[in-house]
Amino acid sequence: MKQGMSKLILIRHGQSQYNLENRFTGWVDVPLTEKGIAEAEGAGKALKETGLKPSIAFTSALQRAQKTLDIILEQLGVALPIQKDEALNERHYGDLQGKNKAETAEEFGAEQVHIWRRSFDVPPPNGESLKTTAERTLPYFNKEILPQLQKDETVLVVAHGNSLRSIVMEIENLTPEQILKTEIATGEVWIYEYKDGKFTKN
Repeated sequence: MKQGMSKLILIRHGQSQYNLENRFTGWVDVPLTEKGIAEAEGAGKALKETGLKPSIAFTSALQRAQKTLDIILEQLGVALPIQKDEALNERHYGDLQGKNKAETAEEFGAEQVHIWRRSFDVPPPNGESLKTTAERTLPYFNKEILPQLQKDETVLVVAHGNSLRSIVMEIENLTPEQILKTEIATGEVWIYEYKDGKFTKN
């Protein structure tokens, strides 16, 4: 008989090549940097120290998240069923993807770029806002991830800054203003306890 308490572990991928180059990454499938690999190893070690043993993992369709997950599982010394889905992909930055953030400010104006980056519902040209990212991420979370938690499983999700923020916004009942101030660093581990339909951050 399980104790009726499950855990949700959220981890953002390690530093990617575009993070390093200060570019808008979005759905561009860039690899981890050396630092990113080290951050993934660090996340794996930190998770191992908690003694938590995930029973299933979810990740995006992008290699920087998948590679981070592989490294974490290597650190934990476990093989898990893994579900990969683009519903957990990073926010799509549309016409800004691949561009350096300084160049983008020159092209579109610093104020406009700031609005795209920091507003909840204003998407860049041909891209997604945080609101539309959440509209893709949350149905997947509710359909695939939540049922695992309801079965008292320990669930590991390795994804991206904005797809994870969508989930955090939902489970912590944050306002758009609050979530825009919430930063999840690369390689950072967030752990929530799920009990009686409520999430509590550890």
